[in-house]
Amino acid sequence: MEWTEPGVFEVAPGVHRIPLPLPNDGLHTVNVYALDDGDGLVLIDSGWALEAGETALETALGALGHGFEDVRRFLVTHVHRDHYTMAVALRRRFGTKIALGAGEQPSLDRIVGRRRDGFRDLATWGAPHLADRWRAVVESVGEAELRDYEEPDEWLHESDLALEKRVLRVLPTPGHTRGHVVFLDVESSLLFSGDHVLPHITPSIGFEPARPALPLGDYLDSLRLVRDYPDLRLLPAHGPVTESSHARVDELLAHHEDRLTATLDAVRAGTGTAFETARKLGWTRRHRTFAELDLFNQVLATGETAAHLDVLVHRGLLTSEVDDGAVRYSVS
Repeated sequence: MEWTEPGVFEVAPGVHRIPLPLPNDGLHTVNVYALDDGDGLVLIDSGWALEAGETALETALGALGHGFEDVRRFLVTHVHRDHYTMAVALRRRFGTKIALGAGEQPSLDRIVGRRRDGFRDLATWGAPHLADRWRAVVESVGEAELRDYEEPDEWLHESDLALEKRVLRVLPTPGHTRGHVVFLDVESSLLFSGDHVLPHITPSIGFEPARPALPLGDYLDSLRLVRDYPDLRLLPAHGPVTESSHARVDELLAHHEDRLTATLDAVRAGTGTAFETARKLGWTRRHRTFAELDLFNQVLATGETAAHLDVLVHRGLLTSEVDDGAVRYSVS
């Protein structure tokens, strides 16, 4: 993998953004944030355990006058591999401590326990043919990739986390994953938002081994929770630093209300399952059709549509019933 992007950018006093490469991913990079902490560093997120990513991270740390041995702690926003697995790889060599949101334990237990059954949701969503194709993909994942995962040293709950040079507020923000957390440095007006609030894209909802009952409902509640804090500078895991967390949260809340309306309209027009509904909706900012998406994004789209449908049921606008193993939705 060729990697040419510069390695380190100061975004606030004592805080540096380090973009690391992602393989075959439309996002291209994940941001790791290095926080000065005494004579060492604390890293928020870690990157994907890839040779190119490790090299880029080592180069960036060197530019800051540090090495891997100077990283005291990884604070990880969520369990997805582009945020978590580099921390595991480096802990095995340097003993660095890893902290992860406590809500991620059910999903991590499934990953560590090699429970490859996430495709079952697709049959419930009315897409058994997608389930068969996705099962083949999941079962092709080698043991080496599964071994990228281990439990953290510390499970994070809502609290104030005192570092040597700053205090971070750990705030659980379920939605993108059930155990996602963000870190707020209110004194410095910084929000390390992980994938909870991204500047240009809407995070996927509920794509995880242990999906909760109402992932979109959790996400909307979490957005409102962040909105209740002061307007902070947004330091996301993907994309550029932006100046207003409030502005982007408001856009995300409005986006999902628009999607809920479009989803309800699709059911009124005659769709029944999440899969059928997803096929009637436009996807991405380019409003691509469902058929234009690759398999991975069709899986994401079907699951996200199910999340919107379940919120509409929760609001009393739709009803749902199980028919031959699939959930079908209808107007109340």
